[in-house]
Amino acid sequence: MRIVPASEFSLQREVEYGSPEQNQIVKSIVERVKREGDAALLRYTAEHDRVQLQSSQLRVTEDEIQAAYSRVEASFVTAIRKAADNIRVYHEKQKRTSWFDLQPDGTMLGQIIRPLRRVGVYVPGGKAAYPSSVLMNVIPAQVAGVPEIVMVTPPATGGKEGIDPYILVAAAEAGVKELYRVGGAQAIAALAYGTETIAPVDKICGPGNIYVALAKREVYGAVDIDSMAGPSEIAVLADESADAAYVAADLLSQAEHDEMASAILVTTSMAMAEAVSREVARQVAELPRRSIAQASIDQYGAIIVVGSIEEGIHVINRIAPEHLEVMVEEPMRYLGLIENAGAIFLGPYSSEPVGDYLAGPNHIIPTNGTARYSSPVDVDDFIKKSSLIHYSKEALLANGATIMELARHEGLEGHARAIQIRLEKEGNSQ
Repeated sequence: MRIVPASEFSLQREVEYGSPEQNQIVKSIVERVKREGDAALLRYTAEHDRVQLQSSQLRVTEDEIQAAYSRVEASFVTAIRKAADNIRVYHEKQKRTSWFDLQPDGTMLGQIIRPLRRVGVYVPGGKAAYPSSVLMNVIPAQVAGVPEIVMVTPPATGGKEGIDPYILVAAAEAGVKELYRVGGAQAIAALAYGTETIAPVDKICGPGNIYVALAKREVYGAVDIDSMAGPSEIAVLADESADAAYVAADLLSQAEHDEMASAILVTTSMAMAEAVSREVARQVAELPRRSIAQASIDQYGAIIVVGSIEEGIHVINRIAPEHLEVMVEEPMRYLGLIENAGAIFLGPYSSEPVGDYLAGPNHIIPTNGTARYSSPVDVDDFIKKSSLIHYSKEALLANGATIMELARHEGLEGHARAIQIRLEKEGNSQ
C-alpha cells in the first residue's frame, strides 16, 4: 500500500450517476413496467436474466422456501438465527412512541408515530449473495411495525437452480412472507408502481448494481428510497500499540467487496505503516477474491502517517468513512473527538466483520463521505410522523392576533381571515 503524508492525501470518488445510455435504458424499463405491468417484467426477466417465467411463477412459494432449508448447512441456520436475534434486540432499543403534551390553556400538542404500511426490499445477486443484508433490511422494518414487507431478488442468484437457498433461508428466518423472483431496474419499477402481481410499496431499500441504483433514483418521489449507496469503505486509526496483522486483515475485509472499495490506514507510527503495508501484500495473495482486493488497494488504498492521534482524527473526520476502527491505546479517550463515521469499532477485537454479521447494529451504513450528515439504517427509516395540534378556544383568543400579524406580514390575507372570523364570532359570544 502507498504511504502518504496527510497533507498530500485526497480521496475523491465521483458519485455514480451512470452514463447517458444507462440512464436512458433505466428510464425506458421503468416506463414500460409502469405501463405494461407483468408483461414487461417477464420480458425483461427473459432478456436480462435468461429465465422464462409466467406471471404465476413470479411469486416464490412457501414450498420453495422450505425446500431451501435442505440445501443449506444446519450450522448456517444456527448462525443466521443468532445474528437475527442480536439484530432484533439492538433495533428494539430504537423504537419511538407517540407523545402528547396537554398545556394549561387546554391546547394539546403532540406527535403520532406510525409505521410505513408496505416496504420493498431488494436483494442483489451479482458478485456475491449477502443473506446478512436480508436481515439488516427486514428486521428494522419489522421492529418499526411495518405490516407488509415484500422482497425481490433476481431469479437466478443461485445459478441454474434458481434463487440462492441461503437468501431464501435468511428471508424466512427474518419473517418475510412475500417474495418475488425478479431483479434489476424492472423489479424497482414494479415495487414503485405495482403490476398485476406485485402491489406497490411506500419505500424501497437494499443495494444493487448501477441499473438498480439509477432505477431507485428514477422512482424516488413516487416512493421513498433508502440511499444511493456507494462502494464499501474502511478507515483504521492506529498507533504503535496496534497489531499490524489485525489491521491488514481488516483493511482487506472491505477491499475484497469491490474494486472501488476503499481501505485507509491512518497511523502515528511509520513503523506501523511499513508493517501493515507488508502484511497487506502477504495476506492479499492468500485471498480467494485477491484480484478484487488488490485492485481496490491499488486504486483506493492508502496509509496516511500523522503526527498525533488528534491529527489523525482530523483526517478521519474529513474522510467521513463508512466504517472506522480505532486501534489505539485507550480508544474511549478519543471517542468524543470523532464526528464523522458511519460505524465506530473500538479496540483490537472489534473487527469490522463483527458488525457486518453478528453484533446487532445495522451494517447498511452511509458511504462516500455522507456520514457527515446521514446515519446507518435503523427503525426510524421505516416510520412516519404526524404532528398533532388541538388548539383550545382560550388559546386561539389569546394568540389569534399574533397569528394574523405573521400571516399579513407574508401577504397571506386568507390565512389571517381564517383566524379573524373565529375571533369575531367567539369574541362576540363571550
